[in-house]
Amino acid sequence: MSLTQQAAPPPVEERVRRVNPIRKLLVRPEMGSIAGAIAVWIFFAIVAGNNGFLSLRGTSSYLSISADIGIAAVAVALLMIGGEFDLSIGSITGAAGMIIAILSTQFGWNTWAAIVVAVLFALGIGYLNGYLVLRTGLPSFIVTLASLFILRGLTIGLTSLITGRTQVGGLDAAPGYSSALAIFASDIQIGGVGFSIEILWWLAIAALATWVLLRTTFGNWIFGVGGDVNAARNVGVPVKRVKILLFMMTALAACLIAIIQSLHLASTDALRGTGNEFITIIAVVVGGTLLTGGYGSAIGSVFGSLIYGMVSVGVIFASVDANWYQVFLGGMLLAAVLLNGYVRRYAMEARR
Repeated sequence: MSLTQQAAPPPVEERVRRVNPIRKLLVRPEMGSIAGAIAVWIFFAIVAGNNGFLSLRGTSSYLSISADIGIAAVAVALLMIGGEFDLSIGSITGAAGMIIAILSTQFGWNTWAAIVVAVLFALGIGYLNGYLVLRTGLPSFIVTLASLFILRGLTIGLTSLITGRTQVGGLDAAPGYSSALAIFASDIQIGGVGFSIEILWWLAIAALATWVLLRTTFGNWIFGVGGDVNAARNVGVPVKRVKILLFMMTALAACLIAIIQSLHLASTDALRGTGNEFITIIAVVVGGTLLTGGYGSAIGSVFGSLIYGMVSVGVIFASVDANWYQVFLGGMLLAAVLLNGYVRRYAMEARR
């Protein structure tokens, strides 16, 4: 048989076909937010670089704001990948902070004991949110929105009843305050500028969440219940346990923010955390997590939070009129989301 008559080699199967590493990287959900963060940083480096945005102090400022949002955003990202929402995290932050403040200043508790009570309270609220969602079959948006108003109302009402006001200070005089401050809210000096230890908490939580999502069975369960809850249930995934644990994780993250802020300021406010739930969801969506569940990453929420922090500080260094701040902020976030979507569409086309 001649060479021209030899049979052509069989086609390479799709599953063993070599994938371009760059294309493989682009299909990651966080790539759009990484591109958005780079674009935002370059923009403010040009517009406000000479005004302090590029300085260590400027970097410390936007990283601290990013960490404030990012700690909760990482947990919310996991919850949204699992197909649920939590709008109560802002109220949990306010309530947990007030528990720490009242127990420490009004009843003379050690700060650490007050923190433990706040953590248990937050975990209880998270469990209750998850239980009600699964028990009633109502959307988590509705259940946690109700929790938001109930918690905020109770925090304001009880704080006013106990203290006669909605702000409580003097935490720095409570026993155990100094050691708690060192762990949760101290500064690390770099080049004479203080970087909040909260940034390390944020990055450590993001690293842990990424490991859970990509390297553990529980991470597979999260993607499973978010992608198709019935299919996940049919293959033996404990759907109820997974979702309740995710709600408890978001509540715990909100409590951690309350601990950090209360110790850093040595005071708290019943309204602290108001609006954070929506900013957090924005950061998670900018980070590439779908509202429909089943797709996203913890790393994406880190860059989504970073974009928010850079915009929040950048507009100040750029001397933008305060009256236009929210317009500028919304525009920058919208641009980041659009860039995120463009990169994702490009990546999906590259896979074909």
